[in-house]
Amino acid sequence: MNFLSIDCSMDNGSLFVKTKNKTFNSFLQSDKYNTDLLMKQILDFFGKNNLKFDDISYIFVNQGPGNFSSLRGSLAIAKGISISKNLELFGYNTFLWSCVKFFNRKDTIYSLTKFRQKYFVKKFEKNLSITSEVEEITEDKIIQKYGKNFKIITESSVKNFDDKILKLNNLSIVHLDHNELEFLKLKGLLDKDYIKPLYLP
Repeated sequence: MNFLSIDCSMDNGSLFVKTKNKTFNSFLQSDKYNTDLLMKQILDFFGKNNLKFDDISYIFVNQGPGNFSSLRGSLAIAKGISISKNLELFGYNTFLWSCVKFFNRKDTIYSLTKFRQKYFVKKFEKNLSITSEVEEITEDKIIQKYGKNFKIITESSVKNFDDKILKLNNLSIVHLDHNELEFLKLKGLLDKDYIKPLYLP
């Protein structure tokens, strides 16, 4: 599967291309992902690695959670490329992405994140297709309600979490790998028809 993935959900975003069984990636150093700058970064990334849009068939774009303007800009760019180059566009979110390593390995997974000093949790069942809505939650409630449950946080978000949570049992810290988006696509777990930023309550 040949694809471009655009992730502008975090402070340092990333671009990733898989084509002809080779992979290329680049970290985005801008903290604001201005639409013009992001498109230039994508074109520079393709030029540096001798890539062409004809080399890919799909675009995957992270819907969040994250900064609204960054997500909105990256989704607009992804949609523009998709239309102009006739490429299929799919959306994913970091909650789902963080759980992919545990597909059919855990009956219930709670994906945690912290955004703007607030904690959020999203529940996934074994095959990741049945999920709950994103719920805002306090640190105390995480410890009391989910202390013994299987929980996930991303490697990049560890710095945002209090030690009380990081020391809980059944907590797994996961590295996000763009290659795993291919698995989510094959399992039909990516958004296709209504791709929009993921808003937190």
